[in-house]
Amino acid sequence: MKRLLFLLIIGLAGAVTLVWLGVWQMNRLEEKQGFLAEMQARIDADPVELPANPDPERDRYLAVKVSGAILPRELHVLVSQKQVGAGYRIIAPFQTDDGRRILLDRGFVPVDARDNVRRIGPAEVSGNLHWPNETDTYTPKPERGTETWFARDVDAMAQVLDTEPVMLIAATDLDPGVSPLPVDTAAIPNDHLQYAITWFSLAVIWIGMTGHFLWRTRARRQT
Repeated sequence: MKRLLFLLIIGLAGAVTLVWLGVWQMNRLEEKQGFLAEMQARIDADPVELPANPDPERDRYLAVKVSGAILPRELHVLVSQKQVGAGYRIIAPFQTDDGRRILLDRGFVPVDARDNVRRIGPAEVSGNLHWPNETDTYTPKPERGTETWFARDVDAMAQVLDTEPVMLIAATDLDPGVSPLPVDTAAIPNDHLQYAITWFSLAVIWIGMTGHFLWRTRARRQT
């Protein structure tokens, strides 16, 4: 009897835990869907003027439109594109008509186009503000003298290019040799439904195994 009770307690505890994990993943799915919907709405909104004091939390993904000029000098962020291969994001300083300087993510170029001459000067740019979180303690430092970076670090890049710590991700073509990489939600993983299905499936299997062990234990006691 004690063995049956022990198996029943373990079975119930395991099943409750697995079901709770599945429910938690469903709640996370709802939260993630809400976040992605809000993000997409901000991306697709009509562009506004560049805020006077952009805030990394309040203004993340804000659609803006600026006019001014792309200035000389670039930073090259090593990245990889599907079906294209390795290349660089081109980060340049941009000066608005009212004299503000911000970072401009112009887009992607293949490795062999890194040193090509790109159009600078007057430009009108539409895109989204973003403060990418791409660095950690393992991110290599930029290579001195080559302008090669391994992640977009808004604060550090702003110091190097003498701009505000604000990055505008271009959504428009500024140069035929540069492919814009606009902000979107496609690259943000949302696997919570798969995780929930996995936990619920494990709960069903666990309950089935518990029932099997209880049946075998009881059958042995009756023989």
